[in-house]
Amino acid sequence: MPGPSMLTFMDYKDTRGNMRARGFIMVFFMTVLLAMSCDSQVSGSYEIVKAFPSLEFTRPVDIQHPGDGTNRLFVVEQRGVINVFDNSSNVATSSVFLDIEDRVNDGGNEEGLLGLAFHPDYENNGYFYVYYSADNPRRTVVSRYSVDATDAGTANRDSELVILEVGQPFGNHNGGQVSFGPDGYLYVGVGDGGSGGDPLGHGQNLSTLLGTILRIDVDSTVAGKNYAIPPDNPFAGNSDGYAEEIFAYGLRNPWRFSFDSETEQLWTGDVGQNDLEEIDIVESGKNYGWNIQEGGGCYEPSSGCDKTGLVQPIIDYGRRSGKSVTGGFVYRGSAVNDLQGYYIYADFVTGRIWALNASLDPVDNKELADTDLRISSFGVDASNELYIASFDGYIYQIRKKAN
Repeated sequence: MPGPSMLTFMDYKDTRGNMRARGFIMVFFMTVLLAMSCDSQVSGSYEIVKAFPSLEFTRPVDIQHPGDGTNRLFVVEQRGVINVFDNSSNVATSSVFLDIEDRVNDGGNEEGLLGLAFHPDYENNGYFYVYYSADNPRRTVVSRYSVDATDAGTANRDSELVILEVGQPFGNHNGGQVSFGPDGYLYVGVGDGGSGGDPLGHGQNLSTLLGTILRIDVDSTVAGKNYAIPPDNPFAGNSDGYAEEIFAYGLRNPWRFSFDSETEQLWTGDVGQNDLEEIDIVESGKNYGWNIQEGGGCYEPSSGCDKTGLVQPIIDYGRRSGKSVTGGFVYRGSAVNDLQGYYIYADFVTGRIWALNASLDPVDNKELADTDLRISSFGVDASNELYIASFDGYIYQIRKKAN
């Protein structure tokens, strides 16, 4: 697990100059010291409580449920292991569902087994999909696996079918989310390829899969690929050399996206460079601005940039609030009624958690908790109740404080 002197999961260290770096490091250590002095995960009307006090994981980065009618949750560990357990507060143990640690490169702080998605018909076909980093050469791998035919609690590690591979020039900004949309297609979040400032220009380059959210049909195959291009993808059939897999582009490092189970809108957190973190609602064919913009501000050039055709974030925030956004979910559960319809998200570095309602004018953005957690991901169960993964190894939930 990362300590105060290590990089954060989303590589917030990139800076343009030593003076900015020194000031940034000072602010970071002050933040850590303040967090370490606080034992309670409580702020205002809400508290953050351990959902499964007996279960501890190693760098958990994703939480999923299989949608098969069972009361189970799956937790992804960055090292290359997926765990499964019964969704009960008094559950005592978890078991290993899949171990592919020998195939996963987690040598970089942002590399590893990063995402899990169950096929919408998992109950019948037993298919699930993972996103992981591999080396020699360095690349992203999206693969399909199958559950063991005789044991619903174990995957067949020999069943791997590689769906898609994307070359990665650097070890950071890997993205990592895979999720099936309400349309049945698989969406994949891919970062800009790393380093700092998008030196290879991937964010605005439609011929690369980097810096995008992809949308593919994994139930069909075309032209030797283990997937097909949905015919209504924004660049399907183009003659300009654009990657037909692209759903949206201009993203720096989309770290955790999700679909609102009610409105079907696609929300993502996009990790910033030096100054701004952002939350976006992602739509087909849209350009989210990186690296012309960082958040709603100019990046290249640093002022007077042309924002024509660029989608502005729903909200962005600066370094006083956080340094590495973790996207979450629009809450549609029943345990915390006053959060209904709010998008819940967090910052990995500062541990702050917010609730955002974009339907109001102006947008309502309120802080729910100021914690000392390193929040890497959110997840929901079959009842749309929300869970929080933290690098202290535990899974948490938001609860209303008792009066």
